[in-house]
Amino acid sequence: MIEVIIDSIRVSLMSQHRVVVLKDVNSERYLPIWIGPCEAEAITVKLQDMPTPRPLTHDLLKSVIQELGGRVVHILISDLRQDVYYARIVVDVAGEQLEIDSRPSDAIALAVRVSAPIFVSETVMDRAATEPDEDVEKEAASETPAGEVDESRLSAFADFVDTLDFDDLEDSED
Repeated sequence: MIEVIIDSIRVSLMSQHRVVVLKDVNSERYLPIWIGPCEAEAITVKLQDMPTPRPLTHDLLKSVIQELGGRVVHILISDLRQDVYYARIVVDVAGEQLEIDSRPSDAIALAVRVSAPIFVSETVMDRAATEPDEDVEKEAASETPAGEVDESRLSAFADFVDTLDFDDLEDSED
């Protein structure tokens, strides 16, 4: 099992879906997992310590586990089949460990609420994880200092704007 942390939650500009990006704590490998907007919101709310007027579903799940004398030991992104990720919530109840099938997004939302570690099976990481491209890393390392604009990076946009014909826009308004 490989321990990961939540690196970020990103928004797809093409759909309502979000991507939770998990990062291997011991390397530069990242595992992106598509999740729904509700689950993304549930994770974000807890990570940012945003108060909610009433408990969310994952808060309820946390309370039920605790009231029944259980403790979430960890969650595991356990499998990847036909582009679908599978997860297990490992709960300790009176010294016995139970594994509960879950969607990764729900398991992650619960893990952030109970401060449980998140793990990914080695097989899943080997199949689906990505590493930053060396060129991207070099570019990030040589970023322009805050507040300054790197004109060379904007040249493609300037070229595009220069090719726009605003006269066409005026004609279409008539």
